[in-house]
Amino acid sequence: MAQETEAASEQSSESVEEEAQETSVGIGDIIVTATRRAENLQDVPVAVTAVTGDTLASADVSTIRTLTQVVPGFVGSRNMGVFQPVVRGVGSTGISIGDEPNIATYIDGVYQPESAANWIDLVEVERVEVLRGPQGITFGRNATGGLINVITPDPSFSFRGRGAFRIGRMRNDANDYDARIYLTGPITDTVAADFAGLYRKNEGYIEDLVRGGGLGDQQVIDVRSKLMYEPSSRFKVVVTGEYFDQDSTTNSPQPIDDNTAGRRFPGVILPTGPWQASLTDVPDLNLKRWNIALHTSLDLGSVVLDTTGGWMNLRWFQNTDSDATNIELGNFPATFNVESGSQEIKLSSSNSSPFQWLVGGYFYQFGGNSYVAPFTAPSPDEPLRGPILEPELEGRSFAGFAEGVYEIQPGLFFTLGGRYTTETRNFSQRLFGNLVVDDAEETFNKFDYKVGVRYELAPRTSAYATYGTAFKSGVFNMAALSDEAVDPETIDAAEFGIKSDPFPWLRANLAVYHYDYKGLQLQSKDSLGSSYILQNAANAKIYGGEFEAFVRPTDDLNLRAAVAYTHARYEDFTNAQGFFPRDDGGNSVETFDASDNTMTRAPEWSGSFGAQWGSDVGGGRMTVSGNLSWSSRVYYDFANIFSQPSYALISGSIYWSPDHERFKIGLWGTNLTNESVLQTIRPGALGTDGFYEQPRKIGLSIETRF
Repeated sequence: MAQETEAASEQSSESVEEEAQETSVGIGDIIVTATRRAENLQDVPVAVTAVTGDTLASADVSTIRTLTQVVPGFVGSRNMGVFQPVVRGVGSTGISIGDEPNIATYIDGVYQPESAANWIDLVEVERVEVLRGPQGITFGRNATGGLINVITPDPSFSFRGRGAFRIGRMRNDANDYDARIYLTGPITDTVAADFAGLYRKNEGYIEDLVRGGGLGDQQVIDVRSKLMYEPSSRFKVVVTGEYFDQDSTTNSPQPIDDNTAGRRFPGVILPTGPWQASLTDVPDLNLKRWNIALHTSLDLGSVVLDTTGGWMNLRWFQNTDSDATNIELGNFPATFNVESGSQEIKLSSSNSSPFQWLVGGYFYQFGGNSYVAPFTAPSPDEPLRGPILEPELEGRSFAGFAEGVYEIQPGLFFTLGGRYTTETRNFSQRLFGNLVVDDAEETFNKFDYKVGVRYELAPRTSAYATYGTAFKSGVFNMAALSDEAVDPETIDAAEFGIKSDPFPWLRANLAVYHYDYKGLQLQSKDSLGSSYILQNAANAKIYGGEFEAFVRPTDDLNLRAAVAYTHARYEDFTNAQGFFPRDDGGNSVETFDASDNTMTRAPEWSGSFGAQWGSDVGGGRMTVSGNLSWSSRVYYDFANIFSQPSYALISGSIYWSPDHERFKIGLWGTNLTNESVLQTIRPGALGTDGFYEQPRKIGLSIETRF
């Protein structure tokens, strides 16, 4: 399935520009790599939303988390600064090292392992592909529920660039600044390079009720550069380096419905509305990430050899006030360090034979440690602090995969694929630096498969059906004093879809699915609320569907719409840990039966609508864009007590550019109705707190291309 708002707009990459074929009034083809080979998106038997860089800009989607504004069935929440994506009800709740998301994220083919590493700004991207449903064969690792694939442009042998600056204004007299630059061009006849840079700073829009001023400020620096060697059309080498630095106080929670243990103490200050905080100390979140990648491609005639290697180093410190008040009951300081490396080798066919295939091998290793200071539940007489944990984790993964597509007869295609994975994890733990938990090692093996069929019902209309499996490896609980690993979680998925371009100006796609989801790895807390528990807590049944449409009736008007229905329920979840509000503040922790309850972060209905209209005005071109995203109620706990009610977010912009289109200026706004939307709710023994989406923001933007 696809979603794009500017079929006729300039693409971010020359390669896409050359391959997108379109009529004077119509919808162009988009070439994607969802199946690990370049294909027309409408011919791919996978539910995919492909969003171009221009579409992201028009919808004000600047980070992976805000893809919720344009991707159906996608929820992007955060917890203590980490990004936790959910697709079709499938998503991870853990934040510890090694407890990797089951929605995998790739940047230019390189796997990004940790939740904290996936807080990604979309700086000069060619497109983003969101694959809904298990991708356990050609991508494999931890793609249990889906995959986010960020593709950035390769350097060009033609010199070009662009620069953009935005300034916005929010509540609490907070300004927002965003400056971006992109340059690319040749160094020699066979070598080209590029540079992409971002500096973003927003001031504190959360009112600090203790010290005055604002919290929620954020400063981001993100720089990326590529060097490409292309001596011929058959051979290419691309080296990429990236540095990302975020320093913020965005992890500033506030009590929900005044539910905090701080109410038991004199002098407590409680917020009276959204975007207010009363915290003991100023929270801190600092994240630094280094990425290096090497990609080679060699065309051997009827076969193409691709290799992709990557290295990542992540350092992350955060300190969060755990009771969300000015009473010093418990802070949660933690330091995390992760280093990972991966290498993939892939051979694929590149001819017009009825049989197309690919085979490959994958190796991944990582090591990480953290310094974590959890706390125990306090009493009014004495706040208690819990143990200092110093866990270390190492892991290795090997996989081999193959997939073939055979055209049985004209228009009828059969797909068969398989992947075998073996993962080994080594774990050690220290308490106060002295007490040592016995070292532990676990190995997990799994074979996953996929079968599918696609049939071309008519020109530019096809139907497909697939059945496949995927798994997420077992993991140790680094946030608790335990050497026991949880088992892998697995999913069996069936999907049926129709992709259709019935008219040059209309695209309509539909997908329905059913999941049998077993051994969910869920994170909760123990009966004291003092330590995290990671357990195989439940099975689940999930089914639903998505519909997307894109309409371009004239050169000047683009419309898009998407809607998703998700029925996600726990099964056999008899040992759920639930938090139940106490009259004097805080929550009691009880074990209960959550079977048949709605899964967390899985709204039943969600969708979006976007429109873009252009017209010649004042010797130039005026473009008006608007975007509406909406969701039904979202639950954030197993007992279905704490939730964000249904909501809608509206953004819009108006730009004007001269005839030469190398310069544009405009006004823009996000959350125009100033909705107070909770992006995360965190129940615990000390109470229930949460983080709100940013309030209304209105600003000015200037951009130039050369």
